[in-house]
Amino acid sequence: MAVTATTASITEHSAGELAAAIRKGDVSSRDIVEAHIEVLQRAQLNALIADRFEEARADADAADVRAAAAREGDALDDLPLLHGVPCTVKESISLKGMPNSAGLVARSEHRAETTAPSAQRLLDAGVIPLGVTNVSELTMWIESDNRVYGRTHNAYDRKRIAGGSSGGEGAAVGSGGSPIGLGSDIAGSIRIPAFFNGVFGHKSSSNLVPNTDMFPSTHGEAGQMLAVGPLCRKAEDLMPVLRAIAGPDGQDEQVREVILGDPADVEFAGLDVVISEHASLLPVRRELREARERAAGALAAAGANVRRESMKSLRRALELFLMSLQDGAGVTTREILAAEGADPVGWRSAFKRGGPHTPATLLLLFSESVASRMPDGRMRRLRAAAKSLREEVEGVVGDGILLHPPHARVAPRHRTTIGQSWLLTPTAVFNLVGLPATAVPMGLNARGLPLGVQVVAGYDRDHLSIATAIELERVFGGWVPPSPA
Repeated sequence: MAVTATTASITEHSAGELAAAIRKGDVSSRDIVEAHIEVLQRAQLNALIADRFEEARADADAADVRAAAAREGDALDDLPLLHGVPCTVKESISLKGMPNSAGLVARSEHRAETTAPSAQRLLDAGVIPLGVTNVSELTMWIESDNRVYGRTHNAYDRKRIAGGSSGGEGAAVGSGGSPIGLGSDIAGSIRIPAFFNGVFGHKSSSNLVPNTDMFPSTHGEAGQMLAVGPLCRKAEDLMPVLRAIAGPDGQDEQVREVILGDPADVEFAGLDVVISEHASLLPVRRELREARERAAGALAAAGANVRRESMKSLRRALELFLMSLQDGAGVTTREILAAEGADPVGWRSAFKRGGPHTPATLLLLFSESVASRMPDGRMRRLRAAAKSLREEVEGVVGDGILLHPPHARVAPRHRTTIGQSWLLTPTAVFNLVGLPATAVPMGLNARGLPLGVQVVAGYDRDHLSIATAIELERVFGGWVPPSPA
């Protein structure tokens, strides 16, 4: 499908297609940037909380000059992969000169002095950032809402949540306002917003992408569960973006040099596909179970070997994840608040009307206080159980893939998720075990809300879950642009 200089056409293409059109001179970078700005402004989802539109327009003009010179000089190969294509970046990931507060009132005036290596690598690949997107306070919940920027709305229904903590990215990409979003995921923070907003999102294998220059910072064992990665409206963009941002940066000591595979090399004939059964604490809605069955059927039609596995042990995953997160973080939420100059949170002030913190943050403080009193013996047993779970899940996935629900239901309404930590279980388990997982859209339900499935592959086999996303997009169509408001 050719890219034409109309907003509807431009904002439905992949980043790769847009970059190719800029190279050939079919459409200018300026037209592409303007089209995405128009969608972001029209959607009014509070997804982009600080823009750099004027700078982006100037960057686009410069990109067009460079592309014209490259065509004239037969030097198109010298242009970076995504030359002139717009993107958005999660506000908690440093982008020089832009806000970097993670929705914390005490940090609301902070501006990033540097650009995080993950974001810089994306810039080096030629993208033009349009601005930074909303998050949940301290990036610690699935509804992107905070006292600095307010609440972000779902791209398909303003009464529903966009997810979190990369909810602004999910809404921006899902609305058509950005072809690529850069997010981070420690318990589903890429995959949940991707699912709720009908786009693709990828959590990479542990320690592929540096977590440097993010707020809050995450180190040690907890840092192994945090993954920076892409949200994209087209599956074909996932792997190029992951390749662009992966690899050691000399600062995050846990990041490894990994040779990533090619999704184009994946053969589905003979591939083992496992459907998880009995794995959810909260019953998964029928429409999502049926979406997963359709995905399995498409892979079976491509020659895959589909089987079902009872995975009741996954029901304990959240408890083990939370233990591992606290055990490996090395710093508490209360200490983070104190370091940023926030007023101490006491029980009298905690639920005071108009306070600086969201209920999700207050409940996090409470849960950390309770968990800190856990006996050493119980902690040892939980560590052993976490290790056993990792081994079990790795064994089930093997060299194939696992089809797992991304969530128990479609995007919930605003204010309905607070205090329900079990909602994180379907995604957090794969942060705990370190396996790559891709959220894949599977069309819309009868109410026009996105359905989806989560595809999990073996360690460092990110290309396999992404190849599955590409195949499912081919069969079912992938992202469906929301109806104009």
